Parts: sequence; C-alpha cells; structure tokens
Amino acid sequence: MALTESRSLYEQDILLWVEDTVAKLRAGDFQGLDLDHVIEEIEAVGRSERREFLSRMTRLLEHLLKRLYVPLPDNYRGWEQTIRHQRSELRILLKSTPSLKALWEGTLEEGWSIALDNVSGEYEGIRFPDRWPFGGSVEVLLGRDVWLEAGGT
Repeated sequence: MALTESRSLYEQDILLWVEDTVAKLRAGDFQGLDLDHVIEEIEAVGRSERREFLSRMTRLLEHLLKRLYVPLPDNYRGWEQTIRHQRSELRILLKSTPSLKALWEGTLEEGWSIALDNVSGEYEGIRFPDRWPFGGSVEVLLGRDVWLEAGGT
C-alpha cells in the first residue's frame, strides 16, 4: 500500500489503518508507514493518559471537599464510595504509567482549581478553603481518610 493510500486509509477507516500499521511495524516495513499519523496517534495516547489522570484527580478532590465541608450526612456514604473508587483508579493508573507521578504536583494544583470551582458552584452557601489543607503527597491523597482526622464522622 503506497503512502498516499495509507493516509487515505487513516481518514477512511482508522481501525483498518491501525491493523495495517501494526502489520507493517511487525514486518519491519518502516518505509511504508504513515509516519505523520503514527506520531499523531502516539501523542494522542499520552494526552489521553494525562487527561484521565487530571479527571480522576479532580473527581477525587471534589468528593473529598464534599465529604469534608458539606454537612449532608445522608450523602457521606456515596461520597466515600466515590473517593475509594477514584483512589483505586488513580493507583492503577500510576502503577501502569509510573511517569505520571512526575506530574502529580501540577495535576493536583490544576485538579484542585477545577474541583473548587465545581463544588463551590454546587454548594454556594459553603465556604471551602482556597488551598488543599492536608498536604499534597500521593500517600495523603490516596490513603488517608482526612475527614476522620478533621473531626468528621
């Protein structure tokens, strides 16, 4: 398949393009590769991992904020379940992609900003802290039930 045919294949049927590209890579046919799209797809994988990391961090922080500061005991169990689930998913993500740990601090800051905006809009009468008050280590965010330490039930 010529380079121009491969490019049109990418635009017409990405699954077929992936299968064709994998076959060429396995066969060592590097000349026949559609390198522009190979590069584009590899970059997209990295962006997707970072996006998932930020999304899960944000959701975790939203539910930690709710559990810590929103006095609605009937919701505590559901928020705690979401906290456990997001922690578990973040652990899996960090185990499968260890380089994400290098992005932890920046992701925590960005996730905090988004979570604070979201939760503040949802619970307008409640004052939330401007900064995460319990330290930003992986161990704290993924392992400690900070609402118990803060005197919650």
